[in-house]
Amino acid sequence: MSRNTSIGLAIAFLAVLFVLFQPKPNTPTAEIPDPLHRQPFQALYGTPVINGIADDAAWQSAAWLPLDQVWIGQAPGANDFSGRYKILWDENNLYVLAEITDDTLIDIHPDGLLKYWDDDCLEIFVDEDASGGDHQYNYNAFAYHIALDGKVADIGPDRNPHFYDDHCTTRRTASGKTSVWEVAVKIFDGKQYEDGGDNIPKMLKAGKKMGFALAYCDNDHSPERENFIGSVKVEGEDKNRGWIDAGIFGLLELK
Repeated sequence: MSRNTSIGLAIAFLAVLFVLFQPKPNTPTAEIPDPLHRQPFQALYGTPVINGIADDAAWQSAAWLPLDQVWIGQAPGANDFSGRYKILWDENNLYVLAEITDDTLIDIHPDGLLKYWDDDCLEIFVDEDASGGDHQYNYNAFAYHIALDGKVADIGPDRNPHFYDDHCTTRRTASGKTSVWEVAVKIFDGKQYEDGGDNIPKMLKAGKKMGFALAYCDNDHSPERENFIGSVKVEGEDKNRGWIDAGIFGLLELK
């Protein structure tokens, strides 16, 4: 091989390396479609003070959303029940503001772990990775039942109810028949969550999507709740599936 040929081959080899190791242009990452084909709704960024007053400037930018889907019972009249809510987020929490008008507030299970779903309570459903699926006796998703006194209950993998008060900071104020609930919800990776473990909440960021639904258990002096009103439309005859199936949750996107 001649000297000129060797030099030519070396130059060609270097040219190939130059092309291979050129930095690639910044191209947007393709959005991963939701496997459940849900249309996302958005939560704006903001950090309210959790005091049950909801007069923060952060809340003024968020739109009211309806709480009007009947999951159990009949559609109550406006004098019996009406509800609406807003959502915000920051790096540390998801924030829920719920305005509930209820003519009768019932808490006949004061220990908080006995038939808490049959008392008046606000229920927040969260699926951290929006994967859907079963969460009846696991932490694939959480269903936080928040009682009138602020206790937070859900069922654990041992099939028993437990308190999760450290997951939700809650304040409720009432004026007449209307209650204002403000809740700061820590978001956990349920697939990594362990009872009694060192569970660190997720840091949130714009673009994140998670499963979310809100509901209210309404009791007017009955042994069991008469109505269960949710934020998302559930198809089929059995609409009370949120405590089992995270696939019925809405798809929330952090804006």
